[in-house]
Amino acid sequence: MAASPVEVDPVTVVLESHRNTPGALLPILHEIQDALGYIPRDAVVRVADAMNLSRAEVHGVVTYYHDFRSEPPARHVVQVCRAEACQSVGAEALIGQVRERLGCAKQERSADGRYSVEPVYCLGLCASGPSLMIDERLHARMTQEKFEQLASRMEKES
Repeated sequence: MAASPVEVDPVTVVLESHRNTPGALLPILHEIQDALGYIPRDAVVRVADAMNLSRAEVHGVVTYYHDFRSEPPARHVVQVCRAEACQSVGAEALIGQVRERLGCAKQERSADGRYSVEPVYCLGLCASGPSLMIDERLHARMTQEKFEQLASRMEKES
């Protein structure tokens, strides 16, 4: 009978791989999120201990950058750019439509957990806004009609 595989803790693996790397907080957090899909509260504590930082310092970095999540992501994550360039071409109306269409009008996540809507403050498409990102895929010059098509595709995938 073959021995059962030992489950490897991704946080331990990441921390070990950066044990002697000064200033590795961001790479560590990115690798943990890549492995788990988010950065759990207990990982914040472990990272702080391993890097000789306070929990508040690590938590502050996690909550400052919009790329990091403290909870598991929804099946579909929609990030809408709210930077000035996108605001000037209709981002506020777009985020309202996105929230309403996906059932996230009162909170960031839909009641069924399929969608989350996250305002972000630059997706790097300043010359072609308003822009949004759905599941890591950028979409520029977004209109209400284009978003309706994207939302219908997401519904079919869910």
